[in-house]
Amino acid sequence: MTASLAARFEAARPRLGAIAYRMLGSIDDAQDAVQEAWLRLERVSGAGIANLDAWLTTVVARICLNTLRDRHARGREELVAQLPDPIVDAPGESDPEHRALLADAVGLALFVVLDTLPPAERLAFVLHDVFTVPFDQIAAIVDRTPEATRKLASRARRRIEQAEPVPDADLAAQRAVVDAFFAAGRTGDFDRLLSVLDPDVVLRGDIGASAGLVRAEGAAAVAKLARGYAGPEREVRAATVNGAAGAVVFLAGGAVAIMAFVVRDGRVAAIDVLADPARIGRIDVSAVTG
Repeated sequence: MTASLAARFEAARPRLGAIAYRMLGSIDDAQDAVQEAWLRLERVSGAGIANLDAWLTTVVARICLNTLRDRHARGREELVAQLPDPIVDAPGESDPEHRALLADAVGLALFVVLDTLPPAERLAFVLHDVFTVPFDQIAAIVDRTPEATRKLASRARRRIEQAEPVPDADLAAQRAVVDAFFAAGRTGDFDRLLSVLDPDVVLRGDIGASAGLVRAEGAAAVAKLARGYAGPEREVRAATVNGAAGAVVFLAGGAVAIMAFVVRDGRVAAIDVLADPARIGRIDVSAVTG
């Protein structure tokens, strides 16, 4: 392994990490996939690799595809697959590594939708639509013809468009709605809470071993839960979660919940809550603790 080859791998690492994160929804699993690609590159020492970037993309994609297939083969989705790892920044700020991981994705909800796709569809969509990998290269990874691979990406695109309409783009407007949500929760103003929630709002939560995954649908059901997250004994700090308006909720012992919001037409349309202590302990929330 030459120093120049190692340097080229390091230059490719941010993009590889972004591909793996978009595929797996887990920061740890994404890092593992990239590290495995490095180990494979070490074993071959670059011999016979004409296009290193394409080779690394293919290797990471295959590792991710195998991971997704393993999840499906077990007959259930991992918790991480149903509520992806959030990436947390302070409002108005963004860590360069975080920007690379997100690859222009806004919001956590898109990752939740990606988890509903079959593995091959997800790979075709992520590689082509997000990272502009040619269909002939993707076809070799999924063992299909380029035309069949194009259809995989097209089906994935349609599913995403149907499941997740485009949220409001203005981050300041998102923030105003999220702030109004928490203000209503702190005062216990149920009617005001209802006014900032879309009638069909959905709350998804990973509470951890104590309760597992929870789901609430409809403004009334979500408003009842919201009053607990915004209780007076809790400190709510504004955050940007996967590039969209969100918050980190603290009690005296530290962070207890990371909340990501989808704001559409001036109302909260979806909330994703990570409150599993084990998972929160692995998420970097230092940007909002100062």
